[in-house]
Amino acid sequence: MLTHLRPAITLTVLFSLLTGLAYPLAMTGIAQTLFPAAANGSLIVQGDAVIGSSLVAQPFEGSGYLHPRPSASVWNAAGTGASNLGPTSAALIAAVAERRAAFEAMNGRAAPIDAVTASGSGLDPEISPENALAQADRIAKERGADVASITKLIEGSILGRTLWLFGEPRVNVLETNLALDAAFPLPSGGGQGTPTE
Repeated sequence: MLTHLRPAITLTVLFSLLTGLAYPLAMTGIAQTLFPAAANGSLIVQGDAVIGSSLVAQPFEGSGYLHPRPSASVWNAAGTGASNLGPTSAALIAAVAERRAAFEAMNGRAAPIDAVTASGSGLDPEISPENALAQADRIAKERGADVASITKLIEGSILGRTLWLFGEPRVNVLETNLALDAAFPLPSGGGQGTPTE
């Protein structure tokens, strides 16, 4: 019996060490060496504080900031996900109508689809260029800047398709809001720009 158990135990220990320890450590080392920012969560740091990640959405409530897509998980990374409501759901239809009315009242123009629908994860860090540009007038007014300058900054923040092939053009909300703060600081007492809890 020991002759049958010895190879099984040996292989179990060997493959546990190989696939459970050596391989993960090697991949972590390679990632930290070649892509340190991405391997550490693409964190954005200001001074000594981490203010967010370019890969995870967070809410911005101030009128002087780009607003992200709605979130079914209320931007809670511990419980991400969609609402799972179907297209004929009365609750979804009502939520979309409410979001559309709020967007149009705040921005004075028609709401793009990604301004009224939540992403699958609830943490999509990017919005469409149409959504971002539709918010330019409100942001310019709040910051005391001309609309053309805000529009130019937003247009400069548009990210193209990955490898010129995958995905759609998009605007990272957190990174663009940081660029807005740097180029057009809010007047004293302006809207809340840091992520809300």
